[in-house]
Amino acid sequence: MARYRGPRLRVVRRLGELPGLSRKTARKSYPPGQHGQARKKKTEYAVRLEEKQKLRFNYGLTEKQLLRYVKRARRAVGSTGQVLLQLLEMRLDNTVFRLGFAPTIPAARQLVNHGHITVNGKRMSISSYNCRPGDEISVRDRDNSRQLVETNLQYPGLANVPTHLELDKNKLTAKVNSIVEREWVALNVNELLVVEYYSRKA
Repeated sequence: MARYRGPRLRVVRRLGELPGLSRKTARKSYPPGQHGQARKKKTEYAVRLEEKQKLRFNYGLTEKQLLRYVKRARRAVGSTGQVLLQLLEMRLDNTVFRLGFAPTIPAARQLVNHGHITVNGKRMSISSYNCRPGDEISVRDRDNSRQLVETNLQYPGLANVPTHLELDKNKLTAKVNSIVEREWVALNVNELLVVEYYSRKA
């Protein structure tokens, strides 16, 4: 299944606030569609599916990519749900978004793909790159790259930079100090239900 490129507010209305997908908030509090206001009680499967879809749409992943992350999280030591969130949060596109270099994760992905970002002094165009503690992320020393990021920094997607990141706004550089902690994950999601969704399918 290809990456979602349809109307974002429709997804926000259906799943709730997704800070990585869009900065806009839905004016209507009920889901879209003819029966949006008259929805029946959700089944257990529907609740798990909804939580999984939140992760998919917020981080801009395909189903195949998310399944791969779940398998990696299962192999790692610790709580599978927490490790899954850490893997997704430490992606380069999400890190660029959390630093305020881009207003949304899709915009951050475009910034990375177009070669505006460097990691440890080398140009990095792979948005799924897994940032590690000690990595230095900076904007390429070109006028259009710096101008683009400086404009975005005036209106960041999220107000606060997480504690695992250290940002120097003047030099447009940042350092990854550690792995992200659970309380700094901006998305309101129950990761255990996502793990349960995949454990029942596998």
